Amino acid sequence: MARKTKIYRFQAGVWKYPGKGGWLFVSLPQVLSKSIRNDWKDSEQGWGRLKAQATIGKTCWQTAIWFDTKANAYLLPLKSTVRKQEGLKEGSRPKVVLEIEYEADIFQSWSKRVRSQQKKP
Repeated sequence: MARKTKIYRFQAGVWKYPGKGGWLFVSLPQVLSKSIRNDWKDSEQGWGRLKAQATIGKTCWQTAIWFDTKANAYLLPLKSTVRKQEGLKEGSRPKVVLEIEYEADIFQSWSKRVRSQQKKP
């Protein structure tokens, strides 16, 4: 099977999870999150985790996005090496490229199923 990559681009603010040692995150826009969830929900692992590759500036890393049901959006955690390399801090608004790799035949069957479910009354 051929492997392909689906690419998503967005810009969003960096925020800190409240609490001791809180991580910094970027929330994907809700419209984009809905689109990704429609296409990839069956590929999610526990707690809405979806493997991805992220790029901010010149820094690219393997990671995962996590679906937050309260925010109705995926969250991208920003590890310290990425923050340091790109000069990110709370309130920064980086441009993000998110890539999800998939088997072409599997994605096409999922897309067909999702579209057919969306057409039902």
